[in-house]
Amino acid sequence: MTITKEMGIMEVVSQYPETVEVFVNAGMGCLGCAAAHFENIEQGAGAHGIDIDKLIEDLNAAIEAK
Repeated sequence: MTITKEMGIMEVVSQYPETVEVFVNAGMGCLGCAAAHFENIEQGAGAHGIDIDKLIEDLNAAIEAK
């Protein structure tokens, strides 16, 4: 697994732009908000009530499909 829940949201988006759609579809459409710049994926998913394991799985699938 390349992307982990401990990684920063913007770190992942910057390194893997193809993940933006996954974040938005999961309900984390506020990638431009201030919190996205300092929260890790687990914190952001928790704040939005998103299943972290499913999100990580989907993010990794997106980068593997590239």
